[in-house]
Amino acid sequence: MRDDEPLAAELTAAIVDGEVERLARLVREHPHLATEPVQDRDGGLRSPLHLLADAPGQRPRAAETVRVLVAAGAPLEAPAVGMWHVERPLHWAASNDDVVLVDALLDAGADVEAPGSSIDGGPPLSSAVGYGQWRAARRLVARGARTELWHAAAVGLLPVVARLAEDATDLNVPLWNACRAGQLGTAKLLVARGASPRWPAPWSGQTAADVARTSGNEELIAWLASRPT
Repeated sequence: MRDDEPLAAELTAAIVDGEVERLARLVREHPHLATEPVQDRDGGLRSPLHLLADAPGQRPRAAETVRVLVAAGAPLEAPAVGMWHVERPLHWAASNDDVVLVDALLDAGADVEAPGSSIDGGPPLSSAVGYGQWRAARRLVARGARTELWHAAAVGLLPVVARLAEDATDLNVPLWNACRAGQLGTAKLLVARGASPRWPAPWSGQTAADVARTSGNEELIAWLASRPT
């Protein structure tokens, strides 16, 4: 179903605008709308729940929309198709810091560990941390997401960081993410274990000290600046 077809356009509008009653009528009269992906002009295929989770997120009445679509058969774990990744709707909700939608999808049964993140091929938590969406990252952890060291560093889970760092061969990536998220305590722990604030990340060329300046944590920024180069 192409996105310029009348039914696809009406479905998208109902989802994006939070017109839940209109959406319920559409999927009742045309059941295939809940299950058939919509194709964009570039050939990518997005499920109805992808339409809801698409940037910028924060759609009105998102939780109700999820319930209507899932009850009508919308697939929670459908991957994006024809794109450079295979993210699920939960990945997109995490990438948009859309905590309401994160909760709604998980409540409906979405897999918190579903693979496919555009960051590393991993779960939605990787999307949240990779795109700097800290509220969504914390919510996913609270809802049971497993944390790798770089996730835990960004969220500020000091006991987890201390435990995982014992066997880690690379502490620079966790430190970079901790500094980006403004986690002073985590940064101090990792630097004490040997991580370098001057290590340039290959994906951006920025050091941990560089990205700390975007975090808004002035204490962290000053602490990093006071360290010898």
